[in-house]
Amino acid sequence: MRKPQGAAARSAGAAIAALAVVAAALPGEACAAAADLATLPRDLSPWGMFLGADVVVKTVMVGLVAASLAAWTVWLAKSIELRRNVAVARRGLDRLESDTTLQQAAAETADQRDAVAQMIHTVDREASLSGGAHDDGFRERVALRLERVEAAEARRAAIGTGLLASIGAVAPFVGLFGTVWGIMNAFIGISKANTTNLAVVAPGIAEALLATALGLVAAIPAVVIYNHLTRRVSAYRALLGDASAQLLLMISREAARPPMRARAVR
Repeated sequence: MRKPQGAAARSAGAAIAALAVVAAALPGEACAAAADLATLPRDLSPWGMFLGADVVVKTVMVGLVAASLAAWTVWLAKSIELRRNVAVARRGLDRLESDTTLQQAAAETADQRDAVAQMIHTVDREASLSGGAHDDGFRERVALRLERVEAAEARRAAIGTGLLASIGAVAPFVGLFGTVWGIMNAFIGISKANTTNLAVVAPGIAEALLATALGLVAAIPAVVIYNHLTRRVSAYRALLGDASAQLLLMISREAARPPMRARAVR
């Protein structure tokens, strides 16, 4: 009877010792988990994630924000410029469509420097250089001059749209680079901390994904603005084409007037 009682006592003592070891180990793990949680950033807002990001990721974010601001600045500046140019070109086209001559149109636009006024001036200059001869060679020279003026004005109106195209094409890949770099740093942090706790790596991954979000924020409006401005520039160039056609019709009518007057005298 004594042997079973001794065995039971020894078993109970072993169980108590095991519980003591577990109890001693648990506070250590709890302390380690608490330490990990203490090192986590508390502010996971976009600004807080930016402040806690790596230097490379910060540089990527700043560049993408600057690109987005540049895209909206180009949109505002070019929208105002194109609206003003289109309004002035429409007034010039209305002047050409009225019952006027080349000399009258040149005198009315002598102090103006808009696109239609430049087209009128270049035709008037070619007419003076040609000595009033309205032959086929004169019309070809006038058409060439008008084409060059129209192309130059279209290029001037399209200034800035190339930047939008570059932002729309490059910004997503720049954001992806920031994401890859941030996730790489997050995995390096996992290896250093010797833990796979998601709460430890989640802030780093969130910072990395913020770079991708900023890349899309910069790229999507840039592409939309680029397409919008391209359509506006095309419409403006078509308006200049109409003005060029009106000038060619004007010199054609003036070339046909002298024979009509000669016949009237007879």
